[in-house]
Amino acid sequence: MHAELLPQDKERIVKEYQERGLKVMMVGDGVNDAPSLARADVGVAIGAGTDVAIDSADIILVRSDPADILHILNLAKNTARKMRQNLAWGAGYNFVAIPLAAGILAPWGFILSPAVGAILMSLSTIIVAINAMTLKMD
Repeated sequence: MHAELLPQDKERIVKEYQERGLKVMMVGDGVNDAPSLARADVGVAIGAGTDVAIDSADIILVRSDPADILHILNLAKNTARKMRQNLAWGAGYNFVAIPLAAGILAPWGFILSPAVGAILMSLSTIIVAINAMTLKMD
């Protein structure tokens, strides 16, 4: 964390962190913060700040409460987790369902009808959607 810096120092520090391979979140509210907000990987503007800062940022804190940054980080973590879960579900489902639909078990008398395949595909979509909706509960 850095504070009480000149605009050029803010941007320089953001650039230095990025050059070291780090992801940078910059929080600011004024004209002096706009270049750093634009350079940062994630720019967060305080909602009560200047229009220039708001236009330069990726995220705007509407309530102007810096504590909301913790909510942003938590939402990002939970969203990434849901994406991994849905990707695993979709890949796992297709790993099983596509060979069944192609008739891999046909020599043993098991044939998946197209109607059942369509129902299972719809069910997979519903499960992924419901899992995504649970993000609101996290």
